[in-house]
Amino acid sequence: MTAFSPIKMLPLLLPAAFLIIPAVLWFPQHRELLDSAYLYTFKTGFIGILLEALPFVLAGALLSSVIGVFVPDEAITRWIPQRALPALLFACLLGVIFPICECGMIPLVRRLLRKGMPLYVGIAFILSGPILNPIVFSATLTAFRTHPGLAYARMGLAFAVSLIIGLIVYATVKRSPLRLSMQRSDEELRHEALNGGKLAAVFTHAADDFFEMGKYLIFGCLLTSLIQTFVVQSSLASIGGRPLGSYLFMMGFAFVLSLCSTSDAFVASSFAHSFPSGSLLAFMVLGPMLDFKNAMMLMSLFKTRFALYLFFLIASTVFIGAILLSGWL
Repeated sequence: MTAFSPIKMLPLLLPAAFLIIPAVLWFPQHRELLDSAYLYTFKTGFIGILLEALPFVLAGALLSSVIGVFVPDEAITRWIPQRALPALLFACLLGVIFPICECGMIPLVRRLLRKGMPLYVGIAFILSGPILNPIVFSATLTAFRTHPGLAYARMGLAFAVSLIIGLIVYATVKRSPLRLSMQRSDEELRHEALNGGKLAAVFTHAADDFFEMGKYLIFGCLLTSLIQTFVVQSSLASIGGRPLGSYLFMMGFAFVLSLCSTSDAFVASSFAHSFPSGSLLAFMVLGPMLDFKNAMMLMSLFKTRFALYLFFLIASTVFIGAILLSGWL
């Protein structure tokens, strides 16, 4: 287990520092926001998001540790096609085999990257896995029984976005963007497996991964719950009535709500009578790829410059793709 370093907490401490000053100046003039109703909304929202995400983070941590102990390094590289396009197609279809939510995807991909998976393949898997699986497809089809085209459009756009961003990363990123703490070899894991038994090594490193990702998850859930509690959604909905405003609003809404990919379609369906189908599609594709809690976890995995580059690619590609598909919907 690695020693604690204050530098690793900077992605958490810096946003918190910027929030403290507005809170100190603003809350004394709005004491009504501290009444029991707001506190209850915040508490139930925070616990709901956290409990929804934690099982998937744990599943991802366990699966990544099993891969680290039992799967040899050369097996990963042998399974992945050598050419970029077949490798990306392989990555986009992995979600059918590993139907893991976005919260559990990052610990798993971190292990796979350390095992030799190319970066562009790992990015495509992170983006496509939470959407391109039978569980999410069934949930989306159920939520839009009267408009099944949205379920097929969601799968198609998620596949296209993952493929395009994977190709862009393949063409533009030549150096590893992983943080130094993520670039360690698996010698420690293999040594523990030999000395203490493979099962003990699995649970030890699953716990390490779980708590390392968990602190970012908790911080993301905390800020998401604050926004859900204190932002007046009726005023935001009026912005969504503008031509392109509905797309930007629903994408921002997906980022803030941080819903699980198996449940966000039911939230999107509640907006079906007041928002265009293209904006609902943008909501359902962007959310699993980029929301507040997994943005925090991605910042812990990748260097800040690459993480921001990835965020821009996701948002712009989803926005353009949803607009292009809106005519078909």
